[in-house]
Amino acid sequence: MTTWMISRRLQTIARFCPKGARVADIGSDHALLASYLIREGIASFVVAGELNEGPYQAALKQIHTIQAQDKVSVRKGDGLSVVSQGEVDVVCIAGMGGQLIVSILSAGADKLQGVSRLILQPNVGEEHVRRWLMENDWQLSAETILEEDGIIYEVLAADRGDGMAPYQNKDRLPAELLRIGPFLWEEKSPVLARKWMSEREKWTKVLEQLSRSDKEEATVRAGQIKEELEWIDEVIACLHTDKP
Repeated sequence: MTTWMISRRLQTIARFCPKGARVADIGSDHALLASYLIREGIASFVVAGELNEGPYQAALKQIHTIQAQDKVSVRKGDGLSVVSQGEVDVVCIAGMGGQLIVSILSAGADKLQGVSRLILQPNVGEEHVRRWLMENDWQLSAETILEEDGIIYEVLAADRGDGMAPYQNKDRLPAELLRIGPFLWEEKSPVLARKWMSEREKWTKVLEQLSRSDKEEATVRAGQIKEELEWIDEVIACLHTDKP
């Protein structure tokens, strides 16, 4: 990957960033997203935060290479500790588990004062992220799903507002839409169908393993997984038949 080439995943994340925003990229890795945001004139300033020494040094080198030290501040630290209150308009956290993203947002809640948009890309546990947004007065405003190199990613954007709004007056319960994604459900893309087919395959394998045990706990768990599979089958059927 060259200085200027970034993945489609990162390009998708960048599209959710308002033009001219001051951005905190938490867990910036090699600062490729920060570089792209500045090069494309999307962000006016980026804080690239990284906890681990190796990626931190790589980020410093990347920003030095593109001579963007005046517009990108590479900082070493945990989560939102790298930014000051009111320093940024947008917080981006990508490439982590949903529960870790939630813990970062919760631990740095005071740093979110003045932030108007969150751009979040959990690798797993998207439901945890949507629930946190809903319960903390962040309104999910857009989301997309994409597949790159055989991996499926969901990108969520949220603004200050009524956290419940995206889940009201829909044809599925809020608890279901927290799992599926309200905007993804409306779009019903083939990638979303592939995600849930993959989930079905995973749980089917677990069920097969449990069937080899005669322990009571295994029987109870198998019953729960069968209910889960019935729900997934119904979701997949709707994704294959309904059109947005």
